[in-house]
Amino acid sequence: MSSIVLYTLLTLSSVGALAAIILYFVAQKFKVYEDPRIDEVEAALPAANCGGCGFAGCRNFAEALVKADEFGSLYCPVGGNETMEAAAKILGKEAVAMAPMVAVVRCGGSCDVRPVINKYDGAASCTVASALYSGQTGCQYGCLGLGECVDACSFDAIVMNPETGLPEVIDDKCTACGACVDACPKDIIEIRKKNKNDRKIFVNCVNKDKGAIAKKSCEVACIGCKKCVKACNFDAIVVENFLAYIDHEKCKLCRKCVAECPTGAIQEVNFPERKVKKEEEKVVTETSEKNKEEGAC
Repeated sequence: MSSIVLYTLLTLSSVGALAAIILYFVAQKFKVYEDPRIDEVEAALPAANCGGCGFAGCRNFAEALVKADEFGSLYCPVGGNETMEAAAKILGKEAVAMAPMVAVVRCGGSCDVRPVINKYDGAASCTVASALYSGQTGCQYGCLGLGECVDACSFDAIVMNPETGLPEVIDDKCTACGACVDACPKDIIEIRKKNKNDRKIFVNCVNKDKGAIAKKSCEVACIGCKKCVKACNFDAIVVENFLAYIDHEKCKLCRKCVAECPTGAIQEVNFPERKVKKEEEKVVTETSEKNKEEGAC
């Protein structure tokens, strides 16, 4: 009986030893080498894991940086140029400086200019609402106002304005990660170049209906009149599908298009007040005095 037990133990030990040897050689055969620089580069990244770089997380982005011959289009929008320079220093490569970007909400259809014609009574989700119907107003392209973009932002850089019912981007907090862009089913949020002093000029509308229809549903809608195109000296504006669009790479922020827009669809942000010409100031003064004499309000 003892010999049987001993034989069993020896057999099991031999099988275990043989399996261990086989597993060792298999592990060596299929061993995956990981460059230790990946850990160093990952430590230099902001650890936001927001996906703004186009990868699932900072670890994946670090691996891509290590494997790439040159950075090219690889860029971390959260860390910006400073982070990319740190990564480049670790890898002995050259970082490509890029202009800072910022998210811009392209819908000016606030409650006072875009009348509500029906009441939505469903899940508080822009994606769900967009799949069910065109919206509570006559504009099927505008913001639904349910704040899905706010929920998607990891940096508290976008908030809902209770007075306008529209989302607003806080430029100083925005990292241009693009999470809000992906979250918006109406495609009204765009990543644009961040200019000096956060100045922006953009068409604050995405309505592709014909002029009269667009104007009826929203007072500040773009009507595709092309007056802005004629005013621009830099070929920065195009009109397609009855909707104007300003190329932020070509725009020189001259503001001529803003003055020409008959509906106020083109917005200028963070600019100083325009200087009123003496002739215009004189007309305004005379009109004001005349109204006082006539008792007008």
